[in-house]
Amino acid sequence: MAPAPIPLVRIVSVELRKSFDTRSGFWLLASVGIASLLATAGVVLFAADDQRTYNTFTLAIGFPMAVILPMIAILAVTGEWSQRSGLTTFTLVPHRGRVILAKGIVAVSIAVASMLVAFAIGAAGNAVGAATAGIEPVWDQSPAVLASILLGNTLILLVGFTLGVLIRNSAGAIVAYFVFAFVAPPLLELLAATQQWFHDLYPWVDPNVTQHLLFSGPLAGEQWAQLGLTSAVWLVLPLGIGLWTLLRSEVK
Repeated sequence: MAPAPIPLVRIVSVELRKSFDTRSGFWLLASVGIASLLATAGVVLFAADDQRTYNTFTLAIGFPMAVILPMIAILAVTGEWSQRSGLTTFTLVPHRGRVILAKGIVAVSIAVASMLVAFAIGAAGNAVGAATAGIEPVWDQSPAVLASILLGNTLILLVGFTLGVLIRNSAGAIVAYFVFAFVAPPLLELLAATQQWFHDLYPWVDPNVTQHLLFSGPLAGEQWAQLGLTSAVWLVLPLGIGLWTLLRSEVK
């Protein structure tokens, strides 16, 4: 009788534990809380009284999250190749797709948990900042805006996850993410500013446009369409190609 397949819940728990097992993984996850505390402290210490609002705190925390979360996803995916443990992993779980699915579930779960912690730290910072300034705390972020920020950070994390699946090399995927997030956007923005034919196409081509708009609140109708199209081109299609090659590549 063939043995029963390993339950997906167990694979997810193993992948989650692997995220904390190494020093680099532990400190990368710890940096989420550390960065949130530092960003919150910076707003409390240096922001003007009229800028001490919950919106300021969430925006200050959002920038380091946009850098840290994709790194977590990249390292989670590329560990089997960068650390040469793929042969062991895929011998124990021959169905590679289930392992990658578990890694995706873990990455998204970490993103959601990290942002909830960041929101709580930002709320505490808003209360402390208002108390130190002798003013009433301003809660200018609705649940819909917070959900939009959460979606934006999750999409940014999925960019890292997609690059990890596609490239399967930690250094290469990290470099590719920084090109995607910090090099390509200003070049595309410059092209849109100087070339009229590209101006109207710009938000339909660059996924960073609508992803960044999510941090200001829910999108409008056309903006959702732009987000859907750019996500399909820059996330779904590359992820599909990466999964296709991953499932067929030789594991060494």
